[in-house]
Parts: sequence; C-alpha cells; structure tokens
Amino acid sequence: MMSETTVDGCYYPGHWMQWERKAPEEVGMNPDVLRGAIEFSREIETELPRDLALEAALKLEEPYSEMIGPLKERGGVNGLVLRHGYVVAEWGETDRVDMTFSVTKSYLSTVAGLAFDRGLIRDVHDRVGDYVKDGGFESPHNRQITWHQLLNQTSDWSGTLWGKPDWVDRPEGDPMSWPDRKLNAPGTHWKYNDVRVNRLALALMRIWRRPLPQVLREYIMDPIGASPTWEWHGYENSWAVVDGIRMQSVSGGGHWGGGLWITARDHARFGYLCLRGGRWKDQQLLSEKWIQMARTPTGTRLCDESVYEGQSMPAECQIGYGYMNWMLNTQKHLLPSAPESSYFHAGKGANIIWVDPEHDLVVVVRWINRDQLDSLVGRILESLG
Repeated sequence: MMSETTVDGCYYPGHWMQWERKAPEEVGMNPDVLRGAIEFSREIETELPRDLALEAALKLEEPYSEMIGPLKERGGVNGLVLRHGYVVAEWGETDRVDMTFSVTKSYLSTVAGLAFDRGLIRDVHDRVGDYVKDGGFESPHNRQITWHQLLNQTSDWSGTLWGKPDWVDRPEGDPMSWPDRKLNAPGTHWKYNDVRVNRLALALMRIWRRPLPQVLREYIMDPIGASPTWEWHGYENSWAVVDGIRMQSVSGGGHWGGGLWITARDHARFGYLCLRGGRWKDQQLLSEKWIQMARTPTGTRLCDESVYEGQSMPAECQIGYGYMNWMLNTQKHLLPSAPESSYFHAGKGANIIWVDPEHDLVVVVRWINRDQLDSLVGRILESLG
C-alpha cells in the first residue's frame, strides 16, 4: 500500500483514501470565504437532468445522434480544493463514479504523452499515416495529418468512424452540403470534433498495441494511488483487431455515450500530477516536456466561430486550447479572475479540474453551470486574502 510522503518539500497523498486534510487557515486560506465559495457552487448546479439519457434524447434532431455507448445518471454538485497537496475542502459525493464527458480528452492526450515519452511517437509533427496502417490515413487529405494536428483539433480528418461521419459533430453551414463539405488543409482550421478525437484514440491503441485503459492504469492511475473504481468505455461497435486480439477502442468523451467514468477524488489526483509537472513522489510519470507541449496554445484565428460543449465562444479564445482539453488561460480570456498561468481540464456538465501553479491550488468541481466557473474560481482565490 502506498503511504503518504513528502518529496523535495512537496506533500503527496498515499493510496486512494489516504489523503491528509488541513484546515484552510493552516494553508493560508480564509475558512469563511472558502465556505462561501462552496455554498456558491451548490447554487449554480447545472440544468442537465440527473438522467443523462434524457439529455441524449434532446439530440435526436442532430444527424446520426443515436447513442452507441453506455450512459449513467449523474450525481449532484461535488468537489475538492487542494492546497499544497492537502485536502482543505470537500463537498458532495466525491467518491461517486460519474461520467466526465470531455475531461476524458485530457486523459487521452496523457496516453499520447506516454507514447511520446517512450518513443512510440518519435515526433508529434510526424504524419500519423507513417505509424498507423488501417486505412484511416491513406487518402490524399488524411495522409498529411500529424499527431500534433489530431491533438490540437486542427486535423480536419475526413471519414467515418464507428458509424459516425466526421461532419456530424457540430456541423456547419447548409445541411445539404454537410456530406460534401470543403476540406481545410490540416493545421489551418480549428474545429472541436469528437469523431476525430475517437480517431486519435484508435490510432493510439494501434501504436500501443493494447487497450488504452490498461496503459492509463499501469503508467498513471496506479502510480498516483487512484481508486480501482474508474472505468473507460468505448462504443458497442468500436472494436478492432490488433496483433490478432480483438480490442475495444475507447471514446474521448460522452457525446454518443461512453468515455471516462471517474470520481472527483481521482480527478484531483490527476490534477495534482499536472500541478507537479508530471511528477509523483520520486517518479516522473509524464515528462515535463510533454506537459509544456500540452499547455502550448493552438493558435489564433483558426476558425471564425467555435462551439465548445454547446456554447459559442469567440474565435480569439482559441488561443486557449492546448492538447485535447487542456484549456489555457492565455491573456485571461477564459478565466479573467484567475492567473494567466492557470489552466483547466473541461467537460460537459460542467466537469472541471482547475490547476493554478501560481497559488499551488487544484480545484475539482462537478455538475455546475459552466458560465459561472470564473465566478467560482474568483471566490476561491479571494479566500487566499
């Protein structure tokens, strides 16, 4: 069993439930202000129904909208605040396993980082088709796509995967033109697209030559002492044969069901790993180089208008997108109340893991109104005095 320890002056929790608590005032936080922030989080609960199958039913007018992965009823607002690694606040059912939607993408990019660190991906600017020979990167357009472009959602990969054409996710323009849309040169146009995210997951499974949940568990979740309760689902039809073995390719979110199902407590461990630059105790689980790459903004004006989790966001905010759902606070566009150096992993719900290196903070909050995230973050920062 992993015990709690301090390495190079940094506290690390032990296995699963072994996590030292400190009173807010012990780590320089005002308990009354922090308590007010927590109460505020309860007041801004998401309007998503508890039965997420009802939410899925609202998408029936979208093309190819049928669910092909499992769904789970959501819990209520819950969360944790960590400072210097210690739990200083915890509320709601933080040990409840819930869908986490697009936060899954940050775990997916972590699996890509593990592949990069081990040389399975030699250079993120290499073409994916030089590694993956399953027909998905053979067309003249798709042949140009690099790992970097898949990771930052600028690939414009074209095709159908698991019965979902690429254009069905947030389709743009005249519906009559969707199946024959104009292709953008890879790297020139940002588009949040779950079909392409799932294409990345399949490509990663092929180069790892094993199911991605096994990779995540061995190299990340077990070493950080996560619970054994998390699950990473694919779709009923997302199966492929690798080295003669039939494997399920996981999804990068819950758009059509599936994705990562996990507790807030395990999210907090992942967020703390990010805060410590990929290091856990005396092990560098994920290279600092990869963390830096994941936190590099995609670029500006790669799209006229983007849609993030169903909400419009100005084009200039795309400077805040890193690898998958590493959401960066470049120029404080996304969180005006927070330091520019802070960032968060985001998913529908909203599900949030906010990391603030400047103040040595990690905040996990689930099932809140995404529009109120900055107000919540501002209240938590006010507790620092």
